[in-house]
Order: sequence, then structure tokens, then C-alpha cells
Amino acid sequence: MLANTLVTNEVKNSTGAEVEFSRASTEGRTTVFKQSAETPNAPHRLKISHQESGAGTKLVRRSVVRVDKTVTGADSNPVVVTAYTVLVHPVGNLASQAEPKHVLAELMSFCASLGASTTILYDGTGNGAVCLLEGDL
Repeated sequence: MLANTLVTNEVKNSTGAEVEFSRASTEGRTTVFKQSAETPNAPHRLKISHQESGAGTKLVRRSVVRVDKTVTGADSNPVVVTAYTVLVHPVGNLASQAEPKHVLAELMSFCASLGASTTILYDGTGNGAVCLLEGDL
């Protein structure tokens, strides 16, 4: 189980600054964290949820990590920016977590690196991050 407060390098923004989140609620297989410094009119949430379906070798888990941040748009009205990662894997038909870990690592490294080095970039300039931000293919 995650700690009630996410601090110390667990969550960083694009400048590399730590963003502290505190557990707001846990219900069933869903936990919501809120940014500790958020204001009521600009919620900033991190949500983790899991859903399982099937049984035996057909058991599949769908896990989602999602961040929603309300900010002021160019028109001075609130808008929500959302990013999420979904991992769907056949937990009932895998001998280990090796392949889901490989797939998750491939996604994270694609979003957070330029490919020429092993440096992980938090600033949104990695190859995959640019594809997401700019709509590139």
C-alpha cells in the first residue's frame, strides 16, 4: 500500500520540483491523492485504480494512474489538463511480472528520454512526451 503522503522524489513536475500529494480517499480499489498545496478552485489530483475481470488463466487486471490538474486557461476560465497511464495485463496467465514490467518501462522510457542517452527527462522534452504534447506521429 502506498504511504498516505507522496513525497521525496515520488512525484515531480516538469522543472524537477517535487509535488507533494496527500491521500484524500480510498474506496474499494481506487485511491485519490490531492496536491497538498492545492486551492479549492484549482484541484490537482492523482488517482490510482484497479479493476479485475475474468477468473483463473483468464484473469485480467486493468490498472490506471491518472493526474488531473485544474489551471487557468488563456480565456481566464478554468480548464483541466489530464494525463494517465493504463496497464492491462493477464495476471492469471503470466508466471511473473517480468513482461508487464518490460512494457511499462518501455512506455516510461519512450516518454522520458531522447533515446541517445539514459538520462530521464522530467521536463516534457522526451521523444514520446513531444509526440503527446505536439500531436506528432
